[in-house]
Amino acid sequence: MAGRAEISSPREAANDALVLAFGRLQGAANRLEYILGRSLERECGISHLMFEVLLILGRAGGPGLSMRVVAQEQVLTTGGVTRLVDRMAAAGLVERAEDPDDRRGRLVRLTRLGEETTVRASRLHVENIRRYFVAPLPPEDWERFAEDLRILSRSARDELPRLP
Repeated sequence: MAGRAEISSPREAANDALVLAFGRLQGAANRLEYILGRSLERECGISHLMFEVLLILGRAGGPGLSMRVVAQEQVLTTGGVTRLVDRMAAAGLVERAEDPDDRRGRLVRLTRLGEETTVRASRLHVENIRRYFVAPLPPEDWERFAEDLRILSRSARDELPRLP
């Protein structure tokens, strides 16, 4: 599906097939993030962004991750992730620890409460994903759709500059 090579009016711009398709993708993502994020806040007391950081740390395990790595995973500035981690530490979800490989470095890792919150929030999140993201789609299309999303995500990730 290709949009017109040359758009010559606002009407053509607004009705271009590619512009419409991307707008629908963005609109769906924004609405779903709002619905699922609101549920996480209401039921678990964490924002969707905090939940994403909990998942990143849970996936990493071990001694934890540097702020730079967390920032890269979330496409945040190191200052933005520092403020977020400060709030998460104040809530008892994460802690900072010495980096065994860098005497000056600090790592972020889950606390026991962070681990428990990750599990509880993930159970709720999976239930909501099934309800709002999977159920509306034809079952026979789901695997292809999930693979297409993976391809799009990796392609976009590869275009982003890496933080120093």
